[in-house]
Amino acid sequence: MTDPFDRRSIPISARESRWSAPDGHVIRRIDWPTAPEAARGSILFLPGRGDFYEKYLETLDHWHGLGWHVTAADWRGQAGSGRLGNDAVTGHIDDFATWVNDLAALWADWRAATPGPHVLAGHSMGGHLALRAVAEGRLDPAGLLLSAPMLGFTASVLPDPVMHTAARLMKALGDPRRPAWKWSEKPGEPLEARAHLLTHDADRYADELWWREARPELVMGPGSWGWVERAYASMRGLFAGRSLEGVRQPVLILATDNDKLVGYGAIARAAARLPNAQLVNYGTASHHEVLREADAVRVPALAAADAFLDRIAGGGEQ
Repeated sequence: MTDPFDRRSIPISARESRWSAPDGHVIRRIDWPTAPEAARGSILFLPGRGDFYEKYLETLDHWHGLGWHVTAADWRGQAGSGRLGNDAVTGHIDDFATWVNDLAALWADWRAATPGPHVLAGHSMGGHLALRAVAEGRLDPAGLLLSAPMLGFTASVLPDPVMHTAARLMKALGDPRRPAWKWSEKPGEPLEARAHLLTHDADRYADELWWREARPELVMGPGSWGWVERAYASMRGLFAGRSLEGVRQPVLILATDNDKLVGYGAIARAAARLPNAQLVNYGTASHHEVLREADAVRVPALAAADAFLDRIAGGGEQ
C-alpha cells in the first residue's frame, strides 16, 4: 500500500524553475522529469484564473507516476509570475492574446525538450486558452484534456453580446485595472461561500488556503474590468466562425452542469462542434474543480482522463 500523497509539499520528483517569455517576462513553472526512453509522453497543464499549480500537485504527480513527463506553469500576471494590475491581488490582462502568445512560445520550447506524444491540459481559464490556442492553429497537441473550461459565465443572465457591451462600458468608466467584484470567485459571493463554488472536499479546499499562507505571492482576488471585458471577447471569438470545427485532435472535457462559475451550456455547445470530443458531466456530485473534488467524483474523473491518455500514448505523436 502506497503512502497518501502530501498535497502540502512539492514532490521530490518535481523541480520548480523559471521560463522567460519572448518579451522577457518571467513565468514560473514546475516539471516532473521522466527519462525520454521510459516516458509514455508529456503533459503540459495550465491552471485557471487566480490559480496556482500547487493546487494540482496531487493530480500532476499521479500522471507522472503513470510514466508521463509532466509540466505546469502559471499564467503571466498571477501566482508566482508577477502582477499586471495596480495592486498585488487584482488579476488583470491587456488581452487574452497575450496569454495565447505566451502559451505558444512555451509550447514550442517545451515540446522540443520533452518526449512525445504531447498533451495539452487545462482547467477553467486554462482550458479556454488551451482550446483557443489550438483552434487558432498556434500549437499542435496530440490531445486536449480540459477540466471545466471557461467558455461562458453562469453570471451571464443576459445574452453574451449584451453582457459584453456592459463590460465594455464598465471598463471604459474608469481604470480597466480596477477590480470588477469583491473578494471571491463570483461577483457578490461572500468569501466564506467560496468553497461551495469550487469543491465538496473540505480538505482539498483547505490545501489551497494553506498554500496561500505558506506562499503569499500566490494570493489573488478578483479579476479586473479589463479582464472581464477581454474574457467575453475571447469566449465570443472562440465561438465565432468555424475554428472549433477545425480542432481535429481528440478532446476530453470533464465538467458539471452544477457549475456556478463557468457555463455548462457553452461547454456542451463547444463539445458538439468539436469533431472528436468526449464530454463527461458529473452533475450535482461536482462543483467547478472536478480534479480537486471529493474522491467519489475525482477517482472516476481521473480514470476517464487516464483512459484518454492511454489512447493517446498508444497512438503516437500527431
